[in-house]
This record gives sequence, structure tokens and C-alpha cells, in this order.
Amino acid sequence: MNSSFSKSIGGGLGLLVATTGLYAAGSSYQAKKPNVLFIAFDDLKPNLKCYGDNKAITPNIDKIASMGMLFANNHCQYAICGPTRASLLSGLRPDTSGVIKFGDKMRTKFPQLTTLPQQFKNNGYTVIGAGKIYDGRCCDGFTTQDIPSWSEPLISPPDHKWALKENKKKKAPVECADVPDDAYFDGAMTDIAVKRLKKLIGDYKTNKQPFFFAFGLKKPHLPFAAPKKYWDMYKNTKFSIAEFQDRPAGAPVYAWQDSWELRGGYGVPKKGKFSEELQLDMIKGYYAALTYADAQLGKVIKEFEDNGLLENTIIVLWGDHGWHLGDHGMWGKHTNYEQSTRSPLIIYNPGMKNKGTVTSSPSEHIDIYPTLLDLAGLQPPKSQPLEGLSLRPLLNNPKAQVKQLAISQFSRYGKGKHLMGYTYRGKRYRYTKWVTTSDKGQKPGVLMDEELYDYKKDPLETKSLLNNPEYKQVLEKFRSLTKDGYKSLETSEKCDL
Repeated sequence: MNSSFSKSIGGGLGLLVATTGLYAAGSSYQAKKPNVLFIAFDDLKPNLKCYGDNKAITPNIDKIASMGMLFANNHCQYAICGPTRASLLSGLRPDTSGVIKFGDKMRTKFPQLTTLPQQFKNNGYTVIGAGKIYDGRCCDGFTTQDIPSWSEPLISPPDHKWALKENKKKKAPVECADVPDDAYFDGAMTDIAVKRLKKLIGDYKTNKQPFFFAFGLKKPHLPFAAPKKYWDMYKNTKFSIAEFQDRPAGAPVYAWQDSWELRGGYGVPKKGKFSEELQLDMIKGYYAALTYADAQLGKVIKEFEDNGLLENTIIVLWGDHGWHLGDHGMWGKHTNYEQSTRSPLIIYNPGMKNKGTVTSSPSEHIDIYPTLLDLAGLQPPKSQPLEGLSLRPLLNNPKAQVKQLAISQFSRYGKGKHLMGYTYRGKRYRYTKWVTTSDKGQKPGVLMDEELYDYKKDPLETKSLLNNPEYKQVLEKFRSLTKDGYKSLETSEKCDL
């Protein structure tokens, strides 16, 4: 994307903050700063009971949703772990931070960076965590996960992906083993997290210094491994394979991906369609891993409940991106399609009136940073312009709107060129444009392809509607909104897209 795109984001946001007073000193928490519980899941789809999936057994996530607000139309910035986490935690879009692939180190690319937890630390918070928050490939290491962000280094146990030797040897995509929770990473990590949290809460009761506690789960990421007791919860559940397993008609071939992550790292066929039996095993395994992760979250929530801290603790729960669970014949992320970009976001703010509500207004991961600062009564960092918007207006009114479109992006090599795909999601439609990048010396921003989808009439994305005359006006509106950078941040006009 060209530089004017990035500049328009920062400039527009600076004006918005100045004119709306999102960070005004009159915050209701000025006298008593709230604590923050920051919960991250890896590869979490909105396949949750609170999102309408009645197969899912997720009582602890559902409980947070019943206390707060569920963002039904939330999207990540880049559907792969490292870049999307770097974006969320920096408040910067991937084009601005420069982190668009593994190996791009966020502080090397953006030396003046102040991360979200770092900003809380700079404002008097004790900032502690456990598990996967950053992706170590995009910061200074898997274990410490960005030293400047923490009051004490973030720690995690060794990553045990399989409990059974035979499954480790063949890199099985699923595992059902009769083992305790701590046989896998998330259970062992939660034991560490609870110990750290108990000490943190004890210190808080003594010195009253507010804290920011980050809790990062690796499930339901591959392999879909979980203790047998979580598989058993689904023994009477009837699962079905994805209804539509083809590429969208009329879409560029390169926009699709052939389950690269699954085929490249696990013991599955390297070519061709997966058998229905394997697909069903993986789908059930995903749900078992999800319920296992949810149970670990319950142990952390219990500490807050037992110590009476929920009345002064902001909770934000997010998944780093979505995951294709067989739709379009794809398994994994790495696309600009709905199942890849759409990811859960739930926010609970103490004292909020609209508990257990849902908003369908577009939101993005980069909105989390300014939202938490707003709710805690903190100023944004001077080191970088935050490119998201506070979602507080939606917490006050689920029908409100803070932005017209949510934007995600993903790169590809297509038509002999390095391309970046930018995808724009409104309440009903998705528009994607593929433009050249400067990787091979082409002029940046040359339009190569477009896609258009209508989720009211075609929720499975079976075909791109780009050349359908019925959608001519819709297409022109998208082109107009996106031609001069990130105009979709402007909220003065309602958007019917």
C-alpha cells in the first residue's frame, strides 16, 4: 500500500481524538484505576455458544459475553499469528508497523514503538502475564515475548503439542489422550498463570497498585489435541463437514490457499481432498480443543470472582484471527475470506449498562488498544499515532457506529507479481482489491483484481459478484470509500454496505 494510505490513517485519527475527547480527564475511573484482564486465544473462530453455535461447549467465554458486549462483526488485521498480534498490540496497521510476515521484528521495523501493555506499565500499572500474547517470531523471542512490555518477563512452560509418543512421531492432526490438563501447554501454562495471578492479587490488596494481567492460550490451534474428558463432552454431538468446499466462482485463483499449514506440518495427505472421516475427526478435535481451552480460562476467572475483583476489572477477550474448518476446501487461515478474518471480540467494562448485548457494527483488532486506554482513563502514547478507534460508543449503544468498514489484508504472489490484498467488510458486503507492491520494483498500488461478496444472499461466499450488474452501485460505493486511503474511519455518514 502506498504511503498516503498510512498517513491518512494517522492524520484522521489524530483529528478524531482531538475533536471527540475520547481520552478526556473526566473518566469515571480517574479516581480508582481499573484492573485489566487481557485474554488471547490462538486460531479462535466465532464457533462459540455465545456467537450462536449451539454445538460449542464454552461456558466461561459465554459467561464473559453475558457480562459484557459481544462484537459480532469483528475482524483481524492480518490472518496469521505474528503480524496480527503485532498489529493489535501496537495499535498500528501492518503497513505502518512493517510487520507483514514472520521474521519482521516489530521494534526493528518501528523503533519508537510503545505497545499496549507497555503503555499501561508506563502509567503505573503492574503488567504481568503468562502464555502466548505476542508471537515470538515477530518480537524478541518465544519465551520473553517483548521485554519492554512487561513488569516481569512473560513466562510459559515448554510447548507439549502431543501427549502420546506415537502421535508426536507421525505429527497427528488430532489427539484424544486420557491425560490431565497439564499434559498439554495450556493446562501447564494455566497452572503458572494462576500462581502468578494469586501473587499479583495479593500485592494489589496490599499496595492498591492497579494491574494488567495477560493470559494467552494456544488452543484451539493445531494439533487439535485435548484430554479425553473434553472429547467425551461431544460424544453425542453430530458434526457435519463444511457445506461448500470449492473456490468462489469468479475469484482470483491465488486468493485461495491449499491448506498449507495443515499439509506442511501434520500427517495428512499432501495433495487432494481430505476424506470425510478425517474432516469430521478434525472438526470434532477443534471443538474438543476449544472446550479444553475454555476450561483453563475458567480457572483464571475464578480467581477474580473469589477475590471480588470483577467490579473493578476490565475484561477483553479476543482470538487472533479466524480459521477455515473445511469451507472452500481450506483448512487454516492465510486468506482474506470471512472465516479467516472474522474473529471473536468480547469486552466487559465494570458498571456498563448494556450487559449481554451484541453489536453488528464493524470493529477491528486495532480498536482494542485505544478502547482499553479510553476505559482506563489513560492517554495514548506520544510515540505513534494509534490507527484504531475507541469502541466505547458501542458499549454505550450497540446500534451506534464508530467506523464504516473493517479492513484486513493478506499478501499473495499472483499474475507474476507480488500482491497485497486489502479486504473491506461492512455489515452486509465484503470488497477485496488486490494491488501490486514494490517487492519486485513495480509501481505500488496498481490494481490487479477485485472481489465482491454479499453475505445476506450468499453467506458461504460461493461466488464473487464483481461483474453482476445488480451490484454496480455497491461496487462503486466501495471503490469510492477506499480510493483515498482509510476514509472508512470517518463516522459522520452512515454506511449501508
